[in-house]
Amino acid sequence: MPIRAVLWDIDDTIFDYTGADRFGMRKHLASEGLPAGYASVDQALDAWRAITDVQWERFAAGETDFQGQRRDRVRAFLGRSLSDAEADDWFGRHVVHYEAAWALFPDAVPALDLLADRYRHAVLSNSSIINQDRKLRTLGVRDRFEVVVCAVELGVAKPEAGAFHAACDALGLAPRDVVYVGDHPDIDAGGAVAAGLSGVWLDRDGRGGRPELVRITSLDQLPGLLAGQTRFGAPDTFR
Repeated sequence: MPIRAVLWDIDDTIFDYTGADRFGMRKHLASEGLPAGYASVDQALDAWRAITDVQWERFAAGETDFQGQRRDRVRAFLGRSLSDAEADDWFGRHVVHYEAAWALFPDAVPALDLLADRYRHAVLSNSSIINQDRKLRTLGVRDRFEVVVCAVELGVAKPEAGAFHAACDALGLAPRDVVYVGDHPDIDAGGAVAAGLSGVWLDRDGRGGRPELVRITSLDQLPGLLAGQTRFGAPDTFR
């Protein structure tokens, strides 16, 4: 059966989360000062990203809540104990710089335009609806998506099948009718396939190495990929 809807990840798929986060943290450190233990700003930025990845995995596994992972990111990055209020204040000062750098990837709107008339569209994110709905509205694309489904409100996160199924239920479609597009091979594409959806890994960095996954390196390739499938036979040029 042909795909009827595209289910989208947001961060590092249509929205340049890494770029905004790195720019924002660089600005934040210029104001706050480089924490002890880091030899350079670039080293600190790399550590912040690694810590973020670890804490998001803890959140996805149900080991902490959304606010808890934010606080633990700050504590691990600074290497010292902080009260919840202190961690929240530090993160809040970072967010001001981070949000000032929000931007869509250049290929996002053109892809959405090309797909608008042929498919329904929705979002499934491992963040919260408060954050992601506001982000999409600020970026001017909230009206492109029928529904926005987020892990914080669901109580289950990708790659658990329940998260993907909840988004399909919100669309009123069976998983087999939906394709999920995201930047993470396991959490996004792999999780979608395991849940009965089609999955597309958006490999912007050209890492490759996952021949079992349908892979594209730019959203420019997505309309052609979807037009050429019946259930999901991806052309070799996208692998």
